[in-house]
Amino acid sequence: MKKSIIHSLVVAGLATAAVAGCSNTVNEESRVTLRDKLAQKLIIDMRYYCPVLTEKYCRTPMTVLHPDLAKVITESNLGGIILFADNLENAEQTIKLTHDLQQAAKASSLGIPLFITVDQEGGRVFRTARHETTAFTGNMAIGATYADRGTYFAEKSAEVIAKELKVLGFNVNHAPNIDVNSNPKNPVINVRSYSENPDVVAALGQAQIDAFQRNGIIGTLKHFPGHGDTSTDSHVGLPRVDHDMETIHRLDVGPYKDIFKKNAPGMIMTTHIQYPTLDSSTYTSKDGKTIIKPATMSRAIMTDFLRGELGYEGVVITDAMDMAGISKFFAKDEAIINVFRAGVDISEMGIKIRSAEDLDNLNIMLDKLVAAVESGRISEQDIDDSFKRIQKLKKEYNIIEEFDYSVEDRIAKAKKVIGNSEHRKIEAELSVAAVTQVTGKPQDVVINKGEKVHLIMPDTSKCVAIESSLKDAIDDLQVTCTSALGFDEAKSLAQIAAADVVLGAHISPRQSAVEMGGMDDLKANKARSLKVAGVEVIYALLEKAKQDDKRVIFVSLRTPYEIEHFSKVADATLATYSYNTYREAVTEKLRSPALEGLAKVLAGKAPAKGVSPVTVKGV
Repeated sequence: MKKSIIHSLVVAGLATAAVAGCSNTVNEESRVTLRDKLAQKLIIDMRYYCPVLTEKYCRTPMTVLHPDLAKVITESNLGGIILFADNLENAEQTIKLTHDLQQAAKASSLGIPLFITVDQEGGRVFRTARHETTAFTGNMAIGATYADRGTYFAEKSAEVIAKELKVLGFNVNHAPNIDVNSNPKNPVINVRSYSENPDVVAALGQAQIDAFQRNGIIGTLKHFPGHGDTSTDSHVGLPRVDHDMETIHRLDVGPYKDIFKKNAPGMIMTTHIQYPTLDSSTYTSKDGKTIIKPATMSRAIMTDFLRGELGYEGVVITDAMDMAGISKFFAKDEAIINVFRAGVDISEMGIKIRSAEDLDNLNIMLDKLVAAVESGRISEQDIDDSFKRIQKLKKEYNIIEEFDYSVEDRIAKAKKVIGNSEHRKIEAELSVAAVTQVTGKPQDVVINKGEKVHLIMPDTSKCVAIESSLKDAIDDLQVTCTSALGFDEAKSLAQIAAADVVLGAHISPRQSAVEMGGMDDLKANKARSLKVAGVEVIYALLEKAKQDDKRVIFVSLRTPYEIEHFSKVADATLATYSYNTYREAVTEKLRSPALEGLAKVLAGKAPAKGVSPVTVKGV
């Protein structure tokens, strides 16, 4: 069997020699060209694929590797692939897909295995099937347990996620998120952050990155140099952070510095944000405007600051290059060229293949990148250094083993690992431990046997999940529910009038593109229009219930900042930091770990021990 270039470059100690000279370096087994090295610096998006494009956009998920796509991987010596929820129907299908992707890489001239990457943070950002795999309730829920449990749930959740990803054929997880959520209006980070305290973020981030990497998954700290103090989502615009240097070192990059001292991660992900204190140099965008370079394209930030001042020696990867923070201002080829000029190792999602018409996109991009190196726009030494770092990381995690496993054996193993009883037990424990009572007395949130309860929930699935959980926990309970989707005011008011306890729940801020999956989802959802009861309607209903002398409980299902507002019309307020539901495969019962944890607190069967990781004003 042909040996991988990783063995010849790294195992034989030839990596330094292989990347030290010109592009056509030759070692004892393989001829590594400049084009090969550039291909290793690309992770591309094959989320959808239509061999024949019959509509404007292809929205057919790539769940089976089409021969067209396999050929692209084999012929290009591609560095990696990112997969999304659309690609991942179930464990058996996912294992077959990741296996076939690696077989396509094995057949390439260099035989270098792919980075197969995924955004599996836990909580809101989770790509594999929730009914099969263990999703947990996310980073801010973990942060809420820190005062009582320290780093326990950070470590345990990452250990579970890593084991499940590994058996499915992934080798890179774009997690943990170590942004410090210091801005209450942050639309994209919020509950994806552990805390507003950089020391807590560092401790929990360290625990997760160590657990991922100890269990064979390359972790990715993100988003450098920090996305926590923004009010703009970089999926839809180009945020700017105007912190002074002291604040940047203490707040934004403080967790990175702490983690680097103990155990640096395999990867760091950049962010598309302007940081003028770190680099105020400008660039002319594709529409002719002069803008400050985003961090992703700044050599001052990515090379001088991250590598030079902070001493990071691992692989640096971009956030998705199709995000508006980049695509709105830069042409695709110019964007990737500028990223590589900055010294970034890997461009992710700068290239999409959606149909047969796109099959040559990678070759066209590689031609432009080769030309940029040959003309001196991109440093050839930078390309050599990146190639060396990438191969070193692939060898350190022995991802070449992905070439030779048996699909049948992997599927059999996966059935014992993913979503097993021990993993679900830890998930349930975190859900309960995270529930936080922000205002009111402990007895104010307890629902008693025989009481009539009216729920106001964001949608019907959450009505069903919380009602089922409450009835499992409390005898002789009468429950009605208002869904914010398809809201019926008259019916809701009548049900409130008949209730003893009214519990309202809300999700703030709205779902961002990364939670849905990416920019494709953002475009698809623009056309959707539903009758939704907004925050002002939910507030008015709870206010009416309070005026009618009902006991009122409010639950914040995402970031708890909104409790400042709702505490005025509630006897008690709670936070869960999560709300996701899934349907069990066998029983078809609708489940929600977060809402089941909430129900245990409401039933008086568990105390609300969580402590809000962010400041809720006015309470």
